[in-house]
Amino acid sequence: MGRVMDISFFVHADDCGMEQAMAATGDDTMDNGCCDDESFTLSGQDNLKLSWDDLEIVSQVFLATFVTSYFDLFVPVEKLPIPHEKYPPPNLVKDIHILDQVFLI
Repeated sequence: MGRVMDISFFVHADDCGMEQAMAATGDDTMDNGCCDDESFTLSGQDNLKLSWDDLEIVSQVFLATFVTSYFDLFVPVEKLPIPHEKYPPPNLVKDIHILDQVFLI
């Protein structure tokens, strides 16, 4: 019983380096090596066909609302609205900057 050196799911896992250490010492017999390569395969499910009816009613409502609001984010706007387009600016009776003597330097 040893310890785990490396775990990999999609590519080859690295070894512990014992083979390189044995080659460096000149010992070609791998009988006393401490490393064991172990691999196992888990079989998954192949029948994962979900339907709309498999979801609970709360999940159906949430999913429908989320998809609708998400797709509404990408609707192009032809012209950006101007918030105060129909309101004229106020009439200025006096020049406030000169009256208060506030100048941007």
